Amino acid sequence: MSQLRIHILGPIGAEIGANPLRFSKARHREILGILLAARSRTVSTGRLIEELWEDAPAGAVGAVRTFIGELRRILEPERTARTPPAILVTTGDGYALKPAPTAVDLWRVEQAVATAEGMNPEARESLLSAALKEWRGDAFEEFRTRPWAQEERARIAELRAGAVEQLAETRLALGRPNDVVALLDGHVVEHPWREEGWRLLALALYRSARQGDALAVLTQARSTLLQNLGLDPSVRLTRLERDIMSHDPALDFVDASESILVRTAAVTARTGVQSQLESVTVLLPLLAVSGSVQFAAEQRFSAITAAEQFGDPELTARVIGGFEVPGSWTRSDDPTRSALIVEAALRTLAALPLGASDRVRARLLATVAMESRGTANRLSEAAEAERIARRLGDATLLCFALSARYLQSFETAGQARSRETLGAEIIALAVAAELSTFEIEGRLIRMQALCALDNISAAAKEADRIDALAARFARPLASVFTGWFRWSFTAGPPPPEGEEMPGFTVGLPELARLTSAVHAGTELPDGQLGPYEPWARPLLLARKGRHEEAMSALDLLADPPQDLLLEVAWFLIGLAAIETGHLEAGQRSYDALLPAAKECAGGSGAVSLGAISPILAKLAQLCAVPCPGRKA
Repeated sequence: MSQLRIHILGPIGAEIGANPLRFSKARHREILGILLAARSRTVSTGRLIEELWEDAPAGAVGAVRTFIGELRRILEPERTARTPPAILVTTGDGYALKPAPTAVDLWRVEQAVATAEGMNPEARESLLSAALKEWRGDAFEEFRTRPWAQEERARIAELRAGAVEQLAETRLALGRPNDVVALLDGHVVEHPWREEGWRLLALALYRSARQGDALAVLTQARSTLLQNLGLDPSVRLTRLERDIMSHDPALDFVDASESILVRTAAVTARTGVQSQLESVTVLLPLLAVSGSVQFAAEQRFSAITAAEQFGDPELTARVIGGFEVPGSWTRSDDPTRSALIVEAALRTLAALPLGASDRVRARLLATVAMESRGTANRLSEAAEAERIARRLGDATLLCFALSARYLQSFETAGQARSRETLGAEIIALAVAAELSTFEIEGRLIRMQALCALDNISAAAKEADRIDALAARFARPLASVFTGWFRWSFTAGPPPPEGEEMPGFTVGLPELARLTSAVHAGTELPDGQLGPYEPWARPLLLARKGRHEEAMSALDLLADPPQDLLLEVAWFLIGLAAIETGHLEAGQRSYDALLPAAKECAGGSGAVSLGAISPILAKLAQLCAVPCPGRKA
């Protein structure tokens, strides 16, 4: 069934798929607005009456119930008789609207604005532009005089103004001042008290070679602030006026996407001295393993882009494959950027001349496998890179290829034993060749695998060795992995935040609390589960008694990504299937978890749901199939 979508950023309306819903009464639209403004919280019948009528009639309670019933039929036209509503629900002495988080245009905008803050300028610009297109007019315009709408309208207006200014700042960072002028011309008229709008408009005009117009805007800002608010302009506006008049070079656009190193390398490479560009690939891996992951990743992509411009596939191959940074987490921090790197590597592979170095080819193949982790099956590329490395006897290249193979080793559950063996081989190679970064990675892989094999004492010894290596060679990010291991498996202190590693900050802390509660048999906490939301939500719904919603979620649920959390995700799906009696989801979970019957759902070394065999027994009972380990 198509998803319900509700619009409040303009005339209140909704549709299911391509079919608009008809709200025949203004009361329908107003009740919908009141409930949406409450943000899924319960609105009592009494409050609805107060909001709808200044002097409520004698039959107000009955009228509200009638409106609610009509609204339910509009919002869920295919709901069968005597089936509890899923969207507009009765809670206590009132009602609450419970659409999906992405169903309401305002909620999508709020999520986009919050998410945009942590993105690179290109992605931020795209997200904010799309968010601002959600507006089709003023929010709740039809009910602008109603007390319930006035505060919400003011808040939404501030949200939009902030998003416009954030987009303007982003477009300035991208070198697009003309677009900023077009964006802000009307904005400063609509929001004359917002100094940031005036500042950004003046700066955009200056960068568009319109110094006189920029100074005129600042003069207008001073006059407007003084007349309307009785305020002098801030120090920031005054300083901008002074800097514009003196043509301060600090106001000029600087391309933030390229570091000094990359720009210098590009200039020398155009003169034929291409070794300067390749030198960037030597520095960036050191920065990445030393903690500057995001910076190194951004500059790496800039270097690849610059290398491709020279039309030398062997140079490009060395730049792409020179980033020999092992991966120990199976979700890319930036899937979009990873996909672009894969495309560049494949283009370069196809363009390599016949006599190109096998080492260069192997590094490209390993890069393709590594950057495709969790999104595509590239095990054949990893295997070919491994064969080349073994034939050449190159320990560094072999460690890199085995690291790529590890990231592609999650096509099914239950492969902890093979990963433990792979980690041990990387350790042996790295120790012999004095490759500290790869030794740390090998021990991380082995620590994770030992958690799945329920050998926590051996995993703890690896964690101790990892921490010693991290301290000796200044590899602080390794201790994020060990911190999570100790917190989840040995009752250690809370792990470090790992700000440079989104995989440990977005959704994982909430998932860890959820899995801990499942394991302990306590009430499940809800929260922002990030990328793990789809596979945890059915169980959360089931535990709240919302079985029909849980079953609907299971009906539509795709297979989880093939990564370190594969067993955990299937475990959560299986629990939801058991609690709702969903046979299809139960069979899918059983089939997926069966290869891991002798393991634990803890192969990430970060979160755990304990042994897999007990849930397999329950799933076997649900699906009427043989229990693992027992004869049919």
